Amino acid sequence: MFDNFSLVADRNLMNKTLPLFFLLVAACSFGSGNIQTRHSTDLDARKIRRIAVLPPSIGPEQKPKKPFTSPSSADSKPSEQEAPDLLAKLVYSAMTSMSGWQIVADSEVREIAETLASTNEAARLRRIGEMVYADAVMTGRILRYRDRIGNELGAQSPASVAFVLDLVDVRRGDVVWSAHFDETQKPLSENIFALGDIGQRGVKWLTAEQLMQDGVRKAVGQLHDLLARNPT
Repeated sequence: MFDNFSLVADRNLMNKTLPLFFLLVAACSFGSGNIQTRHSTDLDARKIRRIAVLPPSIGPEQKPKKPFTSPSSADSKPSEQEAPDLLAKLVYSAMTSMSGWQIVADSEVREIAETLASTNEAARLRRIGEMVYADAVMTGRILRYRDRIGNELGAQSPASVAFVLDLVDVRRGDVVWSAHFDETQKPLSENIFALGDIGQRGVKWLTAEQLMQDGVRKAVGQLHDLLARNPT
């Protein structure tokens, strides 16, 4: 049976912890269900082991870029125009950090891509893949890229990012795996059930690049589970 002392102690504990709880509620959070993936039912049978990460479309008339570079200044942020190249850079970095598959060197892929004449995108993907002896090529496209206005402690406008990744079988030319990431960072008070990401991201407002990096990490991790951790 609870005595009066216990009830007072419990009430005092609640009075101390509630402010901390509401402080966390006022901080930023990260929506659950922000990424969706799908894959072909015969993905295992495709035996995809060697993958090339394709940069954005590059024609011979364009100036060649250094392999997956970021802005040189620590204070500069990738612009919306640079977002496609940033996406390719983050995907390549995430994939090369994981064992169990072979990722074609980005310099090799870009060198091949820059020499190809303009053609339709499907033919371009397959041709690059064939020339670097890849089983599949990874492509990405930006749907939305808006950076936060403010800093990590308080944002007038949060970062908002949406992108799609497609893994294309070089031999057959079809998409065998796809991921769709879409997130606009929200206050924790609007989505209190989405606490799982806080351990990895921290309680702060992210930049668009950081938000994209987290989405890429999740997407590539799911693909790695399918292809590398359970090889046939």
